[in-house]
Amino acid sequence: MAGNSTASLSNSFSMNGGNGTYSYSKNSIVQRAASLTAEAMIEEVIAESLDFEKLSMPPNTFRIADLGCSVGPNTYIAMQHIIVSIVRKYKSKGLGPQLPDFQVFFNDQTTNDFNTLFTSLPPERQYFVAGVPGSFHGQLFPKSSIYMVYSSFAFHWLSEVPKDVLIKHSPAWNRGRIFYTSASDVVAEAYAAQFAKDIDSILNARAKEIVRGGMMISLLTAVPDEYHYSKSGLGLFYDALGSSLLDMAHEGIINEDLVDSFNVPMYVTSPKEMSRLIENNGCFSIERLKLLEYGSDLDVPLDTGKHVTHIRAALEGIITAHFGNEIIDELFDRFDQKATVYRHLDASYRKGFLLFLALKRQ
Repeated sequence: MAGNSTASLSNSFSMNGGNGTYSYSKNSIVQRAASLTAEAMIEEVIAESLDFEKLSMPPNTFRIADLGCSVGPNTYIAMQHIIVSIVRKYKSKGLGPQLPDFQVFFNDQTTNDFNTLFTSLPPERQYFVAGVPGSFHGQLFPKSSIYMVYSSFAFHWLSEVPKDVLIKHSPAWNRGRIFYTSASDVVAEAYAAQFAKDIDSILNARAKEIVRGGMMISLLTAVPDEYHYSKSGLGLFYDALGSSLLDMAHEGIINEDLVDSFNVPMYVTSPKEMSRLIENNGCFSIERLKLLEYGSDLDVPLDTGKHVTHIRAALEGIITAHFGNEIIDELFDRFDQKATVYRHLDASYRKGFLLFLALKRQ
């Protein structure tokens, strides 16, 4: 079904399921490497900020939710690390004999491949499991039912593409591009406004679900405060993907109007921006907010093919929904060829930045 606006589709697409060549489970190594840099901080913040007294602990069941879990092994590794850290906290307080049952809720869009997710569950897991389909931009759980929320590389996805970037003759019309990092400031401002709206919705929903004193830990793709958004290495790859789509439009393979109505529903925030949004919302206190760097030791030349396959695993669903699946292989072959010019990217573009965020429900 081609020809739909990405504004209406972005809230329903998922990462590629299964275990094939272009599946997310086979192409989420970047997320895993970045998450590893945050493991020590997760353990620290649980030890320092998880307050059992405010939680009226110990409960019979400690409920944890992973929002935007997708299908790969990363979510299981993260959940195990969090539970081990919580158990260590229990024992440090002399509560070892009173350990609760742990229940983990795996959440993602209704189109997520939950079958693959659950068939690959670790057999020796120490927690009960449930799947919760739906958008994390709205409420997913009953009031005051969750003790901890975790989210990795999820909250940077927008609920929808900013409407103004899709409207012809709008100052923010993003004609000929599929992302904002190489566009005008007004396009970037439209993306920032949509992100602010979405983060407020996410925080309000979590404030209903998380018990007072409960925590939310999130990892987001980010840039340093002093960076201009045009310095995003991810933006360069999206530009190459958009250029590939335009080439196909100019050759009559696809309609150019379809390209102009397609934008990637993702936004890369900064520490100052995120801090301001959380403080404006007022439902959570910031326990930890730190920008982490990863990938600075990447070899040159860069393996652009891996980056192209990674982007395919993430975006194939939304591209197929908009353009149809007939163009996918040719599009990514062209994209791969264009991306080779980035093999010798300047180090400032090759760095990855991760925003570590730990919040407590007030």
